[in-house]
Amino acid sequence: MDSQPPSGLHGTGGGVLMAVGSMSCVQLALALSVHLFDRLGPLGVAGLRLGWAGVILLALVRPRLSHFTRRDLLACGVLGAVTAGLMVLFTLAIARIPLGTASALEFLGPLTVSLCGRGSGHRRWAVPAAAGVVLLTQPWHGSGDPAGILFALAAGVCWGAYILLTQHVGDRVTGLSGLAVSMPVAGLVAMAVAAPSLGRVTWSLLGIMLGLAALHPVITFILEFRALRRLTVRAFGTLMSLEPGIALLAGLLILGQVPGATSAVGIILVVVAGAGAARTGGRVPLPQDHRKDEYPSAPPPQAEPSARALH
Repeated sequence: MDSQPPSGLHGTGGGVLMAVGSMSCVQLALALSVHLFDRLGPLGVAGLRLGWAGVILLALVRPRLSHFTRRDLLACGVLGAVTAGLMVLFTLAIARIPLGTASALEFLGPLTVSLCGRGSGHRRWAVPAAAGVVLLTQPWHGSGDPAGILFALAAGVCWGAYILLTQHVGDRVTGLSGLAVSMPVAGLVAMAVAAPSLGRVTWSLLGIMLGLAALHPVITFILEFRALRRLTVRAFGTLMSLEPGIALLAGLLILGQVPGATSAVGIILVVVAGAGAARTGGRVPLPQDHRKDEYPSAPPPQAEPSARALH
C-alpha cells in the first residue's frame, strides 16, 4: 500500500502544485535550451548544463566518499554515465523534432518499465501507448526526422536504465548522496562528448547555463521532494504521466511548435497510457525511491523500479 501523506491546508493540494511546478521547470529549462543551440550546439548545451548541475549538487550535498563502498561508487558511476546518455540523446532529439513529440517518445522508456512490473492488469495500457507511438512517428508519411525519432527512443532506453539504477543506488545510499556522486560523473562524461562545441563558450553563456542548471535539476528536485511529502506515491506517479502534455504546451508557447492533430492525439494516448499504468498497479517513475527517507513508516520498496528521470 502507498503510505499516507500529511493532511491539512498544505497537504494534497500543495503537493499537486509542486509536482506540476516541477514538471514545468523541466520543460521550461528544455525549451529555453533550444534557443542556445545556434550558439553552443546541442552537445554544448547538454554538456554545460550537466556540468553545472554536477557542481551545484556536489556543493550543496557534499557527499562523503568514505561512506560509500567500492560497489556503490561503481553503481553511481554507471548511473552518471547513463544520465549523461539520457541528457545528450534527448537534447539531440529536440534539436530535430518538436519538444512534445520527443518527450512522448522518451516517456516510453519509464512506461515500459512500469508495464513490465508485477501483475498483468496494467499491461493493457501497452495498446494505447503503441497507438500513440504510431501516430507520433506517422511511418506512412515518412516525413519525420528519423534521426530525431531514434535519438528520442534511445533517450527512453536510457531513462528506463536510469530508473533501474536509481532504485539500486537509492536502496544502498541514503538521501541525495548517490545523486551528488553520479551527477558530477554525468557532467564529466557529457563535457567530454561536447568538447568540440565548447570552444564557443563565453562568460555570458556560462552564466545562462548556470541558471538553467539551477532551474533543472536543482529546483526540480526540491519541488519533487516536497511534493512526495504530501502525495501518495501512486498519485505522484499519475501526475508525472502528464509531462509529455506539459512538454507539448512548452513547445507551443515558448518555441512556437504547433502540433498537428495526429501528433496531438498520439501524445494524449501516451499520457493516458502512463496514467493508466500508474493507477492500475505498475510502479511508476518517481524522483528516486525516497519512501524510506520521506515516509519512515512506509514498507520496503517492491522489486519494481521507481525513479524520476533527469532529462
